[in-house]
Amino acid sequence: MPHRHRIQFPPHDANNLEQDEVTFQLVEGDRRLELRFHDYDQIYLRPGLYEQVFYDRLKCTSPKKVGELLKRTLDGSEQNFTEMRVLDLGAGNGMMGELLKAYGVARLIGADIIPEAKDACYRDRPGVYDEYYVADFTNLKPELAEEISDWSIDCLTSVAALGFGDIPPEAFFQSLQFVAKGGWVAFNIKETFLDRSDSSGFSRFIRELIFSKYLDIHHIERYRHRLSMEGTPLYYFALVAQKTADIPTDFLEVNEIGS
Repeated sequence: MPHRHRIQFPPHDANNLEQDEVTFQLVEGDRRLELRFHDYDQIYLRPGLYEQVFYDRLKCTSPKKVGELLKRTLDGSEQNFTEMRVLDLGAGNGMMGELLKAYGVARLIGADIIPEAKDACYRDRPGVYDEYYVADFTNLKPELAEEISDWSIDCLTSVAALGFGDIPPEAFFQSLQFVAKGGWVAFNIKETFLDRSDSSGFSRFIRELIFSKYLDIHHIERYRHRLSMEGTPLYYFALVAQKTADIPTDFLEVNEIGS
């Protein structure tokens, strides 16, 4: 049975905070440790803590939702899911990878920027990924970029990882460059990222991208990503798209998009 951690949510209302600013307390013996929801390095060090906070307590549904929509879209397009070569960006401890592996993808490559994520994945879900890269996709070394290209990626997934500074526009853009023309992209984003009132670089990048000629949106759906600490539903959009053309290397520059 997985170890159960003692976690406590603060008594104050966190509705005024961004999702990456929200904190909780972890009680370990006589010590209390305050962690932000996005302190992934510390969370991944503790087996089962990520699942306990986000899936048991806050009822996160995103890997299941994005995975099901991708599978349904590919089936409807008469694409064989079992032939897909998938790059899972922001792979964390492998929850999305585990689902994709169960669907029987041909190759599965994980990538994250923090080594603790890879360590947690190999500890909790060994054998899920064919390879797992710890790398900064805003500044890939040429030899690593070539190695990733050699996998002939034709599907990109990124779940509960985009925005909030975790994966900046430059990193997501780079990952898209690895996807072959005609390949697929499945990801989720906070619902406000599609609102023009959000002027952040990531929000503008996503809007420019999904309305561009480079992606053909096959499915977009608003759904409940998870609950807030107060029990309020947090809504995201799940998108499945096909890459219809190579994206110019100056796409971000032309659209004046940065982190």
